[in-house]
Amino acid sequence: MTRLSRIDHRWFDKVAAAHIPGADRVLPALSTAANHGRLWLGTAAVLAAVGGPAARRAARRGVGSLALASLTTNAVAKFAVRRNRPAFEVVPFVRRPSRAPWTSSFPSGHSASAAAFVTGVALEAPRYGALLAPAAAAVAFSRVYVGVHFPGDVLAGCALGVAAAAVTCHWWPPRPAYVRDGRTRVEAPALPRGEGLVVVVNPGSGKGVPGRLPAREHLRLLLPEAEIMTCGTGDDLMGVLDKAVARAGERAGVLGVCGGDGTVSAAAARAARAGLPLAVFPGGTLNHFALDAGTTTFEDTAHAVQYGEAVRVDLAQVTDGDGARVTDFVNTFSIGLYPELVRRREQWEGRLGKWPAAALSLFGVLRDATPLDITLDGERRSLWLLFAGNGRYLPDGLAPTHRPRLDDGLLDVRTVDAEARLARTRLVISALAGALGRSHVFRAERVERLSLTGLAQVDLLAHDGETTPAPDTLHLAKSPAALTVYAPSKPLDEIRQSIRTATAAATQPPLR
Repeated sequence: MTRLSRIDHRWFDKVAAAHIPGADRVLPALSTAANHGRLWLGTAAVLAAVGGPAARRAARRGVGSLALASLTTNAVAKFAVRRNRPAFEVVPFVRRPSRAPWTSSFPSGHSASAAAFVTGVALEAPRYGALLAPAAAAVAFSRVYVGVHFPGDVLAGCALGVAAAAVTCHWWPPRPAYVRDGRTRVEAPALPRGEGLVVVVNPGSGKGVPGRLPAREHLRLLLPEAEIMTCGTGDDLMGVLDKAVARAGERAGVLGVCGGDGTVSAAAARAARAGLPLAVFPGGTLNHFALDAGTTTFEDTAHAVQYGEAVRVDLAQVTDGDGARVTDFVNTFSIGLYPELVRRREQWEGRLGKWPAAALSLFGVLRDATPLDITLDGERRSLWLLFAGNGRYLPDGLAPTHRPRLDDGLLDVRTVDAEARLARTRLVISALAGALGRSHVFRAERVERLSLTGLAQVDLLAHDGETTPAPDTLHLAKSPAALTVYAPSKPLDEIRQSIRTATAAATQPPLR
């Protein structure tokens, strides 16, 4: 027996002999609850249901990290290192599980899953991660306490779990904290209590703050003087937006919108044409634009509206060969695989829900996809996908997540070529290896405008999560600084902390 093994056995014996008041009931139950990741999957469901955008991102990354850690632990590590389980005899009977595990003791799969999930959550939402960390530590310790693992197994499992969560950042970088310096600050009308603001609420896009208030009531609480127009079932959203634009022109000249990215995009185009500042209340599922603008909550936007804080934003335009407007977009535009994915998802969404429908649609698109032959700025290309972002997205690659600036005047164009042999396979291998920048099937460039012709094979184009029939010719361009969008100058947490600090300083007794 090696020295490390003797230390491991000695510490196991110490834990087996220890008696922690109340632990004999709690820890075995907690250990059982974590079987097959049930505890963490349930936690992820709760985060997604009652949390905000950060909580939903945290839940997704936590589950992804857990899946990677479980696969690595059970399919690789346990077969590479075969270690016998500890002897049950030294552990009190009341602690032991009803059935002894039969797999290798090294490493602890429960510990790997717990560490992976909580680390993944912490990467996106540190506060939720800190809240869950004691539970993860308790699960890991419980595996020694109930007698199924040595301490070394648990430590190795925790290290593997943390590593699995870190690896997910290679393909899916976490969204960074609020970035102020990249946004161009501009002045906007300050509307105390929301007086002069006209807000269109699209209930079909979201439900306000999950678990708290519907959007209309939440807005009324934050901005009691604002005029709220709800797009009811069967109403024409575009018609309601047009009425809101006219009404905003009669009042203080500020348009508000509460909904998902498609709703926000439609409102942004109208606000730009009418010369109105725009207040965006994140009421959709993903809220990409609101997050990039710095308005992660209703409170963020309400604060900015009341104090007149805003940023400058470009609007991207799509026109046909005759110069007629096809659509505008504030986030992204694409042709190829993604529009077909959106179309299929919408067919299944009503019966399956958004995410199951998206997964089923992705499988079908990858199975049935055919490349598109188009002319891109005069060059004939065969493509699987063309993506254009309204401004530069980070990170570079196939999974862009955020923009540090919203007014750089550029289109972020990324294409996946189909001409090379085994293009899709090579693309996946390059992405997994972190060598996408050297791949011959993936191209990325930043341009001011883009011309697409010969689109006979293209049925649909996707923009901000919506789809539109595609004409034979398309031109993409930017309207620089076309929009003024309300956004706080700093995160509200910093504002509240500044107020608390100033208040504490003001109430301190003078030094004698």
